[in-house]
Amino acid sequence: MLSFKIVTLALLCTSSSLALPIRRELPQEHSHQQIITSVNTTAAARGAGSITDTDCLQQATADQAFTNAKAAGDIQAQVDALIYRALERNTHGVGVASNACTSITAVNSEIAVLSQHQDPASPNAAATNKAIVLKLASQIAAVGGNPQDALKSGTFAPGNTSDKSGKGNTCDDHNDPVGCIFTQNLLVDDASADEISEAASSAHSTVSGSVSP
Repeated sequence: MLSFKIVTLALLCTSSSLALPIRRELPQEHSHQQIITSVNTTAAARGAGSITDTDCLQQATADQAFTNAKAAGDIQAQVDALIYRALERNTHGVGVASNACTSITAVNSEIAVLSQHQDPASPNAAATNKAIVLKLASQIAAVGGNPQDALKSGTFAPGNTSDKSGKGNTCDDHNDPVGCIFTQNLLVDDASADEISEAASSAHSTVSGSVSP
């Protein structure tokens, strides 16, 4: 069994422990600390299990956290697990997209339909990340949370792909309990508040329309 600390460290710090010679982005695993802390608390009871595919660690952790939160009837913890699933993962350089999880299917459909934000400097990132945040908003609304919280999953402004330092436009402060992307006003919204509300409204309409009278 992998402990949650090991799972989180492996997930957020690297996508491959064998790729050490490759220049990577600077760490940003603490940038959304409030979400990490919540999921840490919720998922710690069981961790992510025997996950060997590093591309699936984030999904597995979010899935377990969501399962635990749902069993406890904790809506905000469910919301945080959904947001966690949508957070950007570190990659091997500025502008490099992360791999999708293809070897494992999440138990919870709410987690299964989500994917992680991509590096904002990667190809088609603006459209990709907007689609992700709108899907996230609809899932948050479906569990009874505030769909505007979906914007918390956003990432930084695009970095310079020619920058070989791997710095990009990130931050990483483990002493900031809120998350430096929030306190330093570095988060870039993927969609407008109206677009988030529209996505949430569409989700409610779909759910209502599927219920038999």
